[in-house]
Amino acid sequence: MRKIWVNKAKSFKEAEEFDRNYYAAMSKTEKLETMQFLREMYYKIKNVKNEGRKRLRRVIKVIQQE
Repeated sequence: MRKIWVNKAKSFKEAEEFDRNYYAAMSKTEKLETMQFLREMYYKIKNVKNEGRKRLRRVIKVIQQE
């Protein structure tokens, strides 16, 4: 089970700085796990039933330069 905690900031700038430091301190694995957790919550809320959503999508866009 995930722990939930709250940071009380005095300003938006302070809150953004806290967020940057918090996510910068996470390992790559923790960041991916957090992203996957948020994706699953989104799909659960939106009631999306698609088996392809279990894996990360990779998108490549080809841009032609002049």
